[in-house]
Amino acid sequence: MYVFNNGIPRNMPTFQKLIVNFECDFDESKTNLLKTLEEFREACESRKLPDSHRLFGNMTEKDWEFLEYKHLDHHLKQFNV
Repeated sequence: MYVFNNGIPRNMPTFQKLIVNFECDFDESKTNLLKTLEEFREACESRKLPDSHRLFGNMTEKDWEFLEYKHLDHHLKQFNV
């Protein structure tokens, strides 16, 4: 997971299953993102984060927080938000 500490490389291919090929409502997506971030914060505070990740294996709370930050930062930069 820490391989991408400097960010996910530019122009890295997207998994086909993740490509969105339909119109999205920005305000609805923003609301959903804020809700998801709040759920993540609550899971951190109540110590209810999973012990492992399918790809990265065993993870600590610090690992989850790092992954959440890097993933969100990547997409915000990707879409210039």
